[in-house]
Amino acid sequence: MKPEHPFSLLQRPLQGWHVWWTAIRPRTLSIAATPVVVGSSLAWSEGAAPVWPVLLATLICALLIQVGTNLHNDVADFERGTDRPDRVGPLRVTAAGWVQPAQVRQAARLSFAGALVLGLYLVARGGWPILVAGLASLLAGWSYSGGARPISHTAWGEAFVLVFFGLVAVMGSHWLQGGTGYLAAVLSGAVVGLPAAAVLLVNNFRDLENDIRSGRRTLAAQLGDTGSWWAYAAMVMAPFGLLVLMALLGHWGVLLALLAAPYAWSLLPRLRRSASGAQLNMLLGATARLGLLLGVLLSLGIFL
Repeated sequence: MKPEHPFSLLQRPLQGWHVWWTAIRPRTLSIAATPVVVGSSLAWSEGAAPVWPVLLATLICALLIQVGTNLHNDVADFERGTDRPDRVGPLRVTAAGWVQPAQVRQAARLSFAGALVLGLYLVARGGWPILVAGLASLLAGWSYSGGARPISHTAWGEAFVLVFFGLVAVMGSHWLQGGTGYLAAVLSGAVVGLPAAAVLLVNNFRDLENDIRSGRRTLAAQLGDTGSWWAYAAMVMAPFGLLVLMALLGHWGVLLALLAAPYAWSLLPRLRRSASGAQLNMLLGATARLGLLLGVLLSLGIFL
């Protein structure tokens, strides 16, 4: 299969804000926002009064950490030489030469710094649990691409996403809004975190050949084609079993999110080695939409 050149869809460089919009990877931002909404909705369903300034600050913090992680990954992979010309994934602005590495690195630092400053307000509201969660999230965002052994080069990337863009984000948002149901928050975090991890698995499955040449031992690289399919199937379908468990614990409204099951099932045949880079990019976007759909339906169902 002939790989697609990264400039196959873009014949000329973007300029101005379009470059930075591409750099922050807007399709991934719902992964950061969804758990905040789910955790807050769960707390409100338990009787907590909405604290809108806290919700807004939590959303912005989550988005800034996601943006900082994306920008740091963009420049770090370029400097490590892992973003090769034959890469089949979406274009990376540093590798394309549209932005200087120092500028992308500075933008990543500003994003993390903004999250840190705004996080001080959240710490004042939520105390030491939010301090621990916030610092761990910032450190994880940097460690994903930074250091001598970045998380993105290991088989732990999907676990990183599940923990920080699922469990930590939902539980932290739930805590900040005054929630009380600990187990429900854990289960909700897994429901939205697993599809987010599946997005990364698709990304690494698409880049499998390039990653192996670059020495990246991602989960997809270690599992191979068949193992990756089973892992993806588990990440995409397991949330529906967790929804049934939440219902049995008394949150019957969450069964509304089972409406997303047929869509999730339809994604499974699309993860295959014979798929082109463009097809896998479409699957990546579809998997991200599944996570958003699950989050929206779960949030609505919680109020039922």
